[in-house]
Amino acid sequence: MQDADVVVVGAGTTGSMALWQLSKRPGLRVVGVEQFGRVHTHGSFSGESRLFRTAAKEGALYVPLLREARRMWRELEAESGREIYLECGALSIGPAGSAPMETTARVVDEHGLAARTFGTDQLRAAYPQFAVHEGDVGILDLHAGGLRPEVAVAAALDRAEAQGARLLFNTGVLDIERHADHTLVRTTQGTLRTRKVVVSAGSWTRTLLPELADLVTVKPLGLTWFMPRRIEDFLPERFPVFMRDVHLRDGRVVHFFGAPSLDGYSIKVSPSLLWEDVEHPGQVPGGFTREELVLLGQQAQALIPDLNPEPVRTSLHHDGFTADSVPIVELDAAGDCTVVAGLSGNGFKFAPVHGRMLAELVLDGTSALHREAFTVAAHRARRAAAASLDVPAPEQESVLV
Repeated sequence: MQDADVVVVGAGTTGSMALWQLSKRPGLRVVGVEQFGRVHTHGSFSGESRLFRTAAKEGALYVPLLREARRMWRELEAESGREIYLECGALSIGPAGSAPMETTARVVDEHGLAARTFGTDQLRAAYPQFAVHEGDVGILDLHAGGLRPEVAVAAALDRAEAQGARLLFNTGVLDIERHADHTLVRTTQGTLRTRKVVVSAGSWTRTLLPELADLVTVKPLGLTWFMPRRIEDFLPERFPVFMRDVHLRDGRVVHFFGAPSLDGYSIKVSPSLLWEDVEHPGQVPGGFTREELVLLGQQAQALIPDLNPEPVRTSLHHDGFTADSVPIVELDAAGDCTVVAGLSGNGFKFAPVHGRMLAELVLDGTSALHREAFTVAAHRARRAAAASLDVPAPEQESVLV
């Protein structure tokens, strides 16, 4: 049996950042356990790029966290010597008066965020790459851009190891057994005895912590890349990351998001295409159907006319979702276990902040970054209140941004 002060279960989006932060504490014996290899393709973080933005359409609750995350992304770059964050801006496009655009504009105004706004004609002139519909407006979040998720996770793990953390890859966690003065983490490579545990198991949280299964569902998520004819118009210096709500003639709204070219020949243009929820990540579909790809290609080309409508690359992923897309970040009553879950396809931009939050909670019992809304009790209270009012669950955008 091996001893540790803190064991981190899962070394992906948030686990890697928690390991980076925990390993900064002098003399702390930190162990990370990951069921797959280092920087794998089986979780929620892979897929070349993720969007970062400070003008959060999810509301003002997140803006201070995003500002701190931006600082921490730069800190990780400086420590690792790796390029992780490309500040090319994040452009939101949608009909004037629509809820996402109104919320984004309000957040920009209330927090004095660096941003530019565009009317319909201004948007067409500034970003001719897009087919702009009459009545569409734009908001460019200037302190925003794209993240390289695989590079970020690798950099955080490298820093954790350099600072003394021990990482166990290709090691599954079978059970977490709690005792009054210690916890046993049983793995496929033996048992770890530890004082504290951080659980950052992503979509596997439902299996590892079944007491949270009623609060977290697993949703499959798809990513697609298309090749434009003029790639020079879609490089980061000319083309921002973007989010766009497209209103179709049948009344449906399709939410697209994307990123400029990082590979030199294609750009990410991905939809909020929904599959049925699954019980376990192993049930995620193996790929898009031909019919889905044809439809997505048509919609993507209608959005950006320069695109060839046949995708050059696709991938399917998954994430844990909560009913209102608010994450779960919890310190248990005993004070020796923290958990993060239900990032709802929207968590990567917050990863270093969540990692520090978990580290501070499990070691210090408190974190200035933590919010009461993230607790399990708050989630259950909101769900009970919605049920008493017979309010349907909000429609979720299944996107990996």
